[in-house]
Amino acid sequence: MAEYEKKVRKILAENGYRFVRHGKGDHDIWYSPITDRNLTVDGKIDKRHTANGVLKQAGVDYHF
Repeated sequence: MAEYEKKVRKILAENGYRFVRHGKGDHDIWYSPITDRNLTVDGKIDKRHTANGVLKQAGVDYHF
């Protein structure tokens, strides 16, 4: 099964997001200075639909 979490993190970093801290469980908190919002990213993204949902929530126009 494909693992998308590394790809999602790379795309977020390229779009101005930065890692803030580890959250509960295997989630991470990312921050965007452009939108002034935090985003929770799961540490185990193994489905394309989940990865696309995270990127959509982040406001990034990218599709796997």
